[in-house]
Formats: sequence, C-alpha cells, structure tokens
Amino acid sequence: MKQRIRVVAIIKNEDGVLVLKRSHGRGEAPVFWELPTGKIKFGEQPEEALARSLTEYTSLVASSIKLRDVITFLAPEGASQLSNLYIVYEVGVAGNTKPEPRERYTAYKYVKDFSQSGIRLNETSATVVEIINEKITPSRISPRDTANSVSINVDGASRGNPGPAGIGYCVSDSGGRIVEQNGEFIGFATSRVAEYLAMRKGLDRAIELGYKSVRFFSDSLMVVNQLNGIFHIKNQDIIPIYNDIQEKIKQFDAVSFTHIPRSQNYIADHEANEAIDKILKK
Repeated sequence: MKQRIRVVAIIKNEDGVLVLKRSHGRGEAPVFWELPTGKIKFGEQPEEALARSLTEYTSLVASSIKLRDVITFLAPEGASQLSNLYIVYEVGVAGNTKPEPRERYTAYKYVKDFSQSGIRLNETSATVVEIINEKITPSRISPRDTANSVSINVDGASRGNPGPAGIGYCVSDSGGRIVEQNGEFIGFATSRVAEYLAMRKGLDRAIELGYKSVRFFSDSLMVVNQLNGIFHIKNQDIIPIYNDIQEKIKQFDAVSFTHIPRSQNYIADHEANEAIDKILKK
C-alpha cells in the first residue's frame, strides 16, 4: 500500500487560523483551501520540513513548533488505497510578517469561524480544524470520499480497571446530526479492553448500517495510535480484538481513526458509563 506523509501547520493570530488557497491544478478541478502543508524531504526531520515548507510557500519564518496531533486515514486512489499520515504542529511565526503565497498557493485568509466562512477545505485540513474548534464543520466540501462520511465516536469505561465495564458509541451523519447513540455493558474488563471493544462495536454498527466511508473518533490515544500503526501492541489481551478490527476495516472503502479530547467525546462517554450504572443499580 502506498503511503503519503505530510506536515501541517496551525498558525493563529487575532484574526483566526491561517489557510491557503491552492492553485487550480489540472483542468476543471475544484479549488480548495488548506492549512499550510509540506512534504518531508530525504534526511529531514518533520519539524525541519515544516519550517522549510512554510518559508518556501508563504515566506513566514517559524519561531516555535509544537506537536499537536498525528492523523492517518485511508483514501481510494484508483483501484488501490492510499495511506495518508499527517503530522500536525502548532506554529508561532516571527514578528508580524504577512504571508506571501507562492508556488502552489495563490491567496491566504485568517478564518475564525469555518462553518460560516464559505471556503472549501480539503479532507485533512477539515479534520484538523474540527480538532481545533472542538466541533464538526458540516458545510465543508472535499474531493475525498472521507470528507462527506458519517462520523462515529466511541468510548470504553471501566470501574476499577479491571472492573465493571461498558462501551458507548454515537453515529453522526455528514452534517453533524446524530443518527444513533447507544451503550452496552460488557462485564468485567480493563479500560484498554473496553476501549478496543468500543471501537469494534463502532465498526460493527457501521457495517450493519451499510456505511462504506467512516471517520472514527476516540479519546483513547493508545487505541488511535495503535490502529494507525504509530504504536506497537504489547498487551496480549487486546491482540485478538485488534486483529478482528483489522479484518473489519477491509469492508470499508475509506476509513480514518482520529484522537480527540474527552470533552469532545461526551456522548459516547455518557453511553458507556450509563450502561455500567444500569447494571450496578439493579
């Protein structure tokens, strides 16, 4: 499987978050906006690639670079699939220098409210913006199948670790409207097993509902990074669940796993804990 690795910059000021307008490209292809994005050249560290790309494409000079998140997703490319890995940084820039878009970029904007801006973000930038704003931006349009996907939030909970455990999920359509939410008691389990069973439940529900392009969100960085291949699995108790998830992924055309703060996962968290409470109160 092919893999594409990119570095992405989040640059903020009092006017909002910096986005750049891509050139038209080939033929009648639509124009999209994106966060400043660059490739990693051979021998470069990701931070070096980001600083270089930022200067090359905008003339801005990075004064600080802080890792924010790592996002990976699968997207169709012809008859195969393309694995995308995007390393996201929060970047400070020197002085009050204005961006000077060049090469593949033709314009820039600082945007405070993407849901009201009317600009069209590409898939990756839309995902990063959701993390920044802690909300879904339903008005975006993207050429990638995953851009207009349903979203499924999942969460696992354990009282005692191990102890009474539950899982919860919340399904939202491409406009951010909740389609379904539910929870389930799973018996006694560790928190890591509960988190993995919650993800498997989300995949099962997506398959049952006939979804082919899905974005999964979890507040477990361990689960997300392991499913994205960033962390290795060392715990024998979750390997069978992990392998089962990998088989289920093959049934989708496009799928992504994204880590979010717990504050953005409150519905799935509530469903998981409510499932436990119902059993304990009997």
